[in-house]
Order: sequence, then structure tokens, then C-alpha cells
Amino acid sequence: MFRPKLPDVPTLPTTPVVPQQRQTPVPSSGQSLTPYVGAVAAVVVVGFVLTALLAAVAISAVSVAIAAVVLRSLFNGANRR
Repeated sequence: MFRPKLPDVPTLPTTPVVPQQRQTPVPSSGQSLTPYVGAVAAVVVVGFVLTALLAAVAISAVSVAIAAVVLRSLFNGANRR
């Protein structure tokens, strides 16, 4: 008499229902990326060449600075004697 009554639980179907999804293929524009390969390769090569030139300039600047410091110290040492 004093027991609570629980609501009826609906039973779930035993077979899972999986919705079928159909993906439509993306239409291609008719152009391939082949013409751009040459341009990309040219940009990469130019980038490598410019990087090598920048590195050569930096190394030359460092070597000139070291030579200037050595020569300055030699001339200052000769004037003191």
C-alpha cells in the first residue's frame, strides 16, 4: 500500500537503427595542379639561392670584422712601441 509505483520504462528496440549517409562526390573543376608544380619549384629554388647568398654575406661580414679587429690591434701595438 505504501510502496511507490515506478513508471513503466519503454523497451528499446533490439536492433540498432543506423541511418545511411550518402556522400555525393565533389565535382572537379577540370583543372589539375600540374601547371603549378613548376612555379612552386621555381619559388623553392629562388628561396634556397637567396638564403645561400644571405649566409655568404653574413660570413663575409664576420670575417671582415675579425680582420679589422686584428689589424687595429696590430697598428695600436706598433704605435705604442
